[in-house]
Amino acid sequence: MELAVESLETPALTKAQLAELLFDQIGLNKRESKDMIDAFFDLITESLVNGTDVKISGFGNFQIRTKAARPGRNPRTGEPVAIQARRVVTFHASPKLKEQVQAAVIGG
Repeated sequence: MELAVESLETPALTKAQLAELLFDQIGLNKRESKDMIDAFFDLITESLVNGTDVKISGFGNFQIRTKAARPGRNPRTGEPVAIQARRVVTFHASPKLKEQVQAAVIGG
């Protein structure tokens, strides 16, 4: 089942809009829709916080990358600063998603 998003007024798809789409197109009640969207994103967040990559077939992969501490420079003052080690989330789109996005650009 495809979820239509043509009626979106903003260029960004929000969690509230996702819940509304579940309500409109699948028939869940509004509370169930909101809870399902929240549970989905909570599960992804929890997995990433715990250091587990998230792979969604046909969409892409969310991965945790550990960046080492390194020297940096304050762009305003030119003064050297230490950039601390940190973990960051990266997203890599699947070939299928890349293909669909490219087809939309070319086709339309």
